[in-house]
Amino acid sequence: METTDQELKNVECSIEKALDVIGGKWSFLVLKELFEGTRRFGELKKSISHISPKALTDTLRHLEESEILTRTVYPTVPPKVEYTLTQKGQELHKITKEMKLWGAKWT
Repeated sequence: METTDQELKNVECSIEKALDVIGGKWSFLVLKELFEGTRRFGELKKSISHISPKALTDTLRHLEESEILTRTVYPTVPPKVEYTLTQKGQELHKITKEMKLWGAKWT
């Protein structure tokens, strides 16, 4: 059976899916920090220069919705919130390393 052009257009590309998750402007920098361990919002904000609180919040929400990280809220005053990579998020580490090597070689 032959595949039509329309059927090909309807097939989701796995690279597109990956880029949708990690392709945001700030996602790589957030991931880089979380590869080193659990971080609080303030720690991320401090270590990623020039990111606004809104951009950091939006990026963290997107990564949480994509199941790349988990957000843990502790019942303290003020609330303590920590971000940790999931197994799915940890698996991005080797991909980002390869991209870094490619970038160093070709840019």
